[in-house]
Amino acid sequence: MHIPQRPTDRTILGWSDQGASGLAMAATALRRTLRIEHWPLPTSDLPSGTALVGGAVRDGLLGRLGARPDLDLVVPGDAIALCEELGRRHGGTAVVLDGQRSIARLVLRGWCLDLARQVGDSLEEDLWRRDFRLNALALPLSPQMPLLDPTGGLRDLALGQVVAVREANLRDDPLRLLRGIRLAAELDFELGEVTGRWIQAHHRLIGAVASERVLVELEKLAGCPAGNRGLAVALEKQLLDPWRPDLRAAAEGTAEAIHAATVWSLRGLTGERAGSIGLGQDEAAGALGLARLAVLFDGEGVRRLHGSRQLQQRCGRLHHWWRQLIAAGAGVEERLAAMAEAERLSLHQQLAGDLPALLLFFPAPLAIDWLRRWREDSDPLFHPHAPVDGWTLQQTFGLVPSRRLGLLLTHLTVELAFGRINKPDDALKAARIWLDGTRP
Repeated sequence: MHIPQRPTDRTILGWSDQGASGLAMAATALRRTLRIEHWPLPTSDLPSGTALVGGAVRDGLLGRLGARPDLDLVVPGDAIALCEELGRRHGGTAVVLDGQRSIARLVLRGWCLDLARQVGDSLEEDLWRRDFRLNALALPLSPQMPLLDPTGGLRDLALGQVVAVREANLRDDPLRLLRGIRLAAELDFELGEVTGRWIQAHHRLIGAVASERVLVELEKLAGCPAGNRGLAVALEKQLLDPWRPDLRAAAEGTAEAIHAATVWSLRGLTGERAGSIGLGQDEAAGALGLARLAVLFDGEGVRRLHGSRQLQQRCGRLHHWWRQLIAAGAGVEERLAAMAEAERLSLHQQLAGDLPALLLFFPAPLAIDWLRRWREDSDPLFHPHAPVDGWTLQQTFGLVPSRRLGLLLTHLTVELAFGRINKPDDALKAARIWLDGTRP
């Protein structure tokens, strides 16, 4: 996994100062990087005074722009009406995102263009109402206009820091408290000292934010390379408390132990760790994101965040086994050795698709060995299955669908998983022995 390096030079895409000449140079370099001529619609179709803002400006200046970046455009007048007109004219789909604030999205030939009505009497006033200074940069689409940077966002980009525009702006939308931490992790930047204090001071406000919006930010944060550090900061600043009431209700000693285990686990959930045990880039990205969330939230916590049923189940299972093997305090090998066979089998059944996320917490030699076995689909312990099907058992022994038949299948699955059965004939013999020793 590649972690972008923090800028160490004051020059970003050709600008060397923050005066008029520097802003003009930055605008020229940014227009070239954005390849505006390749956008899905001509800028001449947009009204005079339109400007590009937000992530595309920031990422363009940092040299981390994708092939089809999401474009956030501030327009004078009604953005929804404009978006619908552009959709009709160019064959795109217009979606209203916020009718009250006149924000709409145009989906056109694989691009997403978000159009928002300018807030205030000028573009500069609009920028002063934004969340962080590195997002309060605007590139007017008029070719000769310089970059607008009223709050000092260029300096923050050069210094590698995330600084709030104003304290009141964080209070206006408390999701920004978490977004600032996510941006710092995503860009590998530092969170400004004063901004960090503001986030701590207002952390309780995030409880009023819709849980779905919080989960979107958390999933983005968990999935970025330095997301483990960002989640640790969010935990430290108590931004996750509303969705983790189980820890607040726990006995003081237990809560402290779990908190310590959580911080320790998050610290180790790095891309380097994933690579060291043999996970490929795609495997690592999925495993790290899930493991980071599951350390912090069990299934009930994800439900409170209005996560999908599937995410609730995945985080719930992984959190359970993390608590059993890691947070309990004893060594992983010792905990595994003390497990009954049925419990060990349950581990592999529950984590059949997500075992790599658990292995991120294991000592490297053990993780490498388990990963090797997990990749072998024929391994009967790491991919548990019964050696014979229920229909065969019914026909052979005159059984009917029942709890007893289910228990027999489980018994045979354990026998196969731990090497006491190697072929179908062995399974039928083991079934007869089990049936003779149990009551109907």
